[in-house]
Amino acid sequence: MTRAHRQIRYVGLVVALLQLLGCATSPAPEAPAEPPAPPEQAAPQTAELPPSPQAPDKSAMRISIASVGDMMIGTDYPRNHLPDDDGVGFLADVAPYLSSADLTFGNLEGVLLDGGEPGKKCSNPSACYLFRSPTRYAQHYRAAGFDVLSLANNHARDFGEEGRSSSMQAIAAAGMHHSGRVDDFASLEFNGIRVAVLAYAVTKNSNMMLDYDLAFETVARFSASHDIVVVSFHGGAEGTDVTHVPFAEEEYYGEPRGDVVWFARGVVDAGADLVIGHGPHVVRGMENYNGRLIAYSLGNFATYYGISVAGIKGIAPILTTTLDGNGVFVEGKIVSTIQLRPAGPSVDPRHRALDLIRGLSTADFGEPGLQFLSDGRILPTSRPPVKPHVLQVSDD
Repeated sequence: MTRAHRQIRYVGLVVALLQLLGCATSPAPEAPAEPPAPPEQAAPQTAELPPSPQAPDKSAMRISIASVGDMMIGTDYPRNHLPDDDGVGFLADVAPYLSSADLTFGNLEGVLLDGGEPGKKCSNPSACYLFRSPTRYAQHYRAAGFDVLSLANNHARDFGEEGRSSSMQAIAAAGMHHSGRVDDFASLEFNGIRVAVLAYAVTKNSNMMLDYDLAFETVARFSASHDIVVVSFHGGAEGTDVTHVPFAEEEYYGEPRGDVVWFARGVVDAGADLVIGHGPHVVRGMENYNGRLIAYSLGNFATYYGISVAGIKGIAPILTTTLDGNGVFVEGKIVSTIQLRPAGPSVDPRHRALDLIRGLSTADFGEPGLQFLSDGRILPTSRPPVKPHVLQVSDD
């Protein structure tokens, strides 16, 4: 091999070696990897809301309301006329009937007050009646089953507004509700049924029965926020000769006592579901007006001295009314009671209150829309259209 050949071969080897080293130190760049595909997103789903709870069927619901008239179970003014057992057992005979209802209502005459001076002055103390019971007597009413007491009557202010304030405090402390003073109304709830109790009278500083338009407006307002509205009124003349409603304005010793039919039917038209009257100290009739029960007077129920209970003045009912959740009258029950002093109200086996109310209802209203059964039950019946009653406005 010539020297020239050897140089050429050497150069070729060097070139080949350089190419080999270049490949080892500078590899060909790799193609960039493609970014991973984003994860597939699930299609948006609309959240399912829980079904709205269905409103309860109020027409299938029931509430029972026991009502009585005037009560005053002992006074210590001007002399001590409290029961021998301090009133503990005065309502014992009737307590089972009172406490069996869902709600029990009565009209409290006089005040619950310890001491204090009368709020009204009497020119003739022997003919002026002032009633003051100790505040502890509120517990007697609660123990008998009462839930609401009316303080809208002509004796609620016997010891002034201070006396009525004391009554309100004692009633509340005993676990009961009250209504009577201007804008004082009771609101309760039983098994999902909201109940309002509105008490009216014809006396000063009370929810005024004689202001008919205001009363109707107030009832309509409570009807919008409550399932059932109970209206109580202390009105009408007094005495054994006023058992019939006169369908006119009444007076007693010159004091206006209202047109009880105009008032009662008017509050029903405004939204009341049960109307309970008291004040005449005797019972009056009842009517089923537009599917609502109106009792025009429940008489003297439990009055220990100071108030006459002679003859029909001592006869009174315990009226238990069953309403549906919309306030429609379903049925009623009268337990007749009688007062034979010194005992408290007792169940009357002769059912005289039932007989009186049955007769007065038919005499005053013709067909009152009620069937009075011999066992005391009251059932709604059909009634011809009621002729509108016109309020007779005085020219004075």
